[in-house]
Amino acid sequence: MSEAQLIHSLTIDGRRVVLVGTAHISEKSAQLVEKTLLQEKPDCLFVELDERRMKSLEGDSSWKNLHIERSLRRKEGMLLLSTIVLSSYQRRIANQLGVEPGIELRNALQVARDQKISIYPCDRKLQTTLLRVWRRSSLLSKLKLLSALIASLFHREKIDEAQVEQLKQGNVIDSLLEELASYLPQVKSVLIDERDRYIAAQIIHSHSPHIVVVVGAGHLAGILKHLERYQREGRRESKPTFRDLEYVPPRSLFSKLIVWIIPAAVILLIGLGFINSGWQGGIQRLLRWVLVNGSLAALGCLIARAHPLTTLFSFLAAPITSLNPTIGVGLVAGITEVSLRKPRAIDLENLPRDTLSIRGFYRNRLSHALLVFVLSSVGSAIGTLVALPLLFPGS
Repeated sequence: MSEAQLIHSLTIDGRRVVLVGTAHISEKSAQLVEKTLLQEKPDCLFVELDERRMKSLEGDSSWKNLHIERSLRRKEGMLLLSTIVLSSYQRRIANQLGVEPGIELRNALQVARDQKISIYPCDRKLQTTLLRVWRRSSLLSKLKLLSALIASLFHREKIDEAQVEQLKQGNVIDSLLEELASYLPQVKSVLIDERDRYIAAQIIHSHSPHIVVVVGAGHLAGILKHLERYQREGRRESKPTFRDLEYVPPRSLFSKLIVWIIPAAVILLIGLGFINSGWQGGIQRLLRWVLVNGSLAALGCLIARAHPLTTLFSFLAAPITSLNPTIGVGLVAGITEVSLRKPRAIDLENLPRDTLSIRGFYRNRLSHALLVFVLSSVGSAIGTLVALPLLFPGS
């Protein structure tokens, strides 16, 4: 895609808007952004970041202020691990190319500050996006997401800058989005389509007379579609809203009920074992539940290389926590691991670098604790699905 195809100029309510499409790990994109800003000299720069990510990109040491135990207690372990893994994946690709991840955004911010241009992070909060993905996904989609997340840790495919530049080609981007939509339509809708609409709405609601907007090339077509639609309608009352896109939907009724139905079924089946088959039958079903659920939770800890005491506590806790919707074995395992191997200052400082490799992920006590949290939870969940049929009569 030529430089001209990556830059689009529009007039929205008498305001000049210039969209610049980039690849987030491309040196050429960084040069294009700098050149456009110096030529346009806008009043305001919009960047495809939220406030937290913008501070992080500019060198804010937010990881150093992270309280892992607090995050686990708030049930943010999966969200935190997802953020770290996604960031790690981008940094690994950037390191292969010998560039800094987000170099084009960092250059844009630096040029804007040098030129006294106002800066506005126009993207939706990453936490909101990930939560909307998770809440809108079915159980199968969640399993696919989790497997893709874990698989990305082992991704070591080499990529050169020519391939990155090729990703700017419209036909390649379209095919990638189509593939994503067929694989996980909920993810494509939330990660791409909703953010296109969100950024377009931010642009339309801005009062700056001259704006340069720096976004990933994959968002260009979607943002342009929304802006041009508003441009055609040309009515103030047709201004789009983005409040609905900031809303995190509650868990579905099914997901709320299932966490009570399964424990009730387990207790009922074990109870029936005592009633119908006496102590021997009841104890046999109880042991099946404890051994299967506890063993698979412990296996998750072993895969995560948890402390032996963490593994033991997970084995003991999983059969109980699986019957309690308010607490999971991941919380028990994660907090136990953090207590036994407290994250040090160096772990917080080196987190971005350590998570570039599997060995570093295990070595860093913070990312390691998150692995323990997730894998023990997955083990217990599988244990529940495996153990439940074994409690029925005749099993």
